Amino acid sequence: MLTSMRSSVLVVGAGPTGLTAATALAARGVTVRIVDAASEGANTSRAAVVHPRTLEVLEAVDVTRRILARAVRVPRFDIRDGSNSIAQLDFSTLRTDYPFTAMISQADTEAILRDRLAESGVAVEWNTRLDDLDADGHARLRDPAGVSRTTRFDAVIGADGMRSAVRDAVAIGFPGSGYEQSFVLADVSMAWPVPRDTVSLTFAPEGLAVVAPLPDNRFRVVATADDPSEHPTGADIESLLRARAGAAEVGDVAWSGRFRVHHRLAESYRRGVVFLAGDAAHVHSPAGGQGMNTGIQDALVLAEILTTGVDPDSYEHRRRPVARRVLRLTDRMTRAATVDVTGARAVRNTVIRAGLSVPPIRHRIAMEISELAYR
Repeated sequence: MLTSMRSSVLVVGAGPTGLTAATALAARGVTVRIVDAASEGANTSRAAVVHPRTLEVLEAVDVTRRILARAVRVPRFDIRDGSNSIAQLDFSTLRTDYPFTAMISQADTEAILRDRLAESGVAVEWNTRLDDLDADGHARLRDPAGVSRTTRFDAVIGADGMRSAVRDAVAIGFPGSGYEQSFVLADVSMAWPVPRDTVSLTFAPEGLAVVAPLPDNRFRVVATADDPSEHPTGADIESLLRARAGAAEVGDVAWSGRFRVHHRLAESYRRGVVFLAGDAAHVHSPAGGQGMNTGIQDALVLAEILTTGVDPDSYEHRRRPVARRVLRLTDRMTRAATVDVTGARAVRNTVIRAGLSVPPIRHRIAMEISELAYR
């Protein structure tokens, strides 16, 4: 579809997915505009996991080495019931140049991508809103001064999140539902009994808890909660972790928040010259840290397809089944984590322990979580 500098693409949304798409397209000689209704990029860590497969594909835009210069490398994934380890996955045995998860703040990831995009002469247009769009690529954009103009683009990429204006404008359905519980998200300093080379997924009757190391001697905490405050305190986080994992001493809180999680999948990834990527196309539980990774991979596949003369329908054929697998995996992890019946917990733990003691099964699960299975 896009063959020269005469081609133009609008990317709506300047998160990791949109920035990756714009960077990949600009590197291939396409004229790109990237807009976002927000006034600036992320200043919190939000998504903090970069999996091995994402590190592999980001080599194509010279971003991997920049992420690794900042990230903490974590090769182990520990599944726990309270304070007891049920089973471990070891990414260090995977056949990849990156046999680990890279833990890095989303704010840092976005800054790295913006800097790389700037090397191609493209800057994010902040405070710029999409007012209207059709499937032929006519987009009406409202600039920071409130002036609206309509421009025709050869392709439009909606990377503008779960409440995507792009998806709504071209009437693509987004079926699914939300989980009953909310999720707490926080970056904290704390005393934590699990080694800093390990991400822990803790199951407990009170709910799920994920703890992962971050740079600057901090930890990312993700936990389900029935009715959390808008900005949980250190005492709130410590109480959640003590109830589920048995031990934690939280110091300062760099930032915290609460959010509802949905599992939804767009009915289509394309309408005319309009394409969806990242959270605009699929949203799911944060268990396993798959969301941002799947979106970045969407973006790179789409940029390749749009610039190599491949049938554009192949984008959906390649990427929608991946999202469906990720939704299924993360939903199972979340529901298994929140089983609160004693007998069912014992069965769950036995099944996990027995299954992950079998090397082929352990390898398969590690390949799924690392997203290397989606090569």
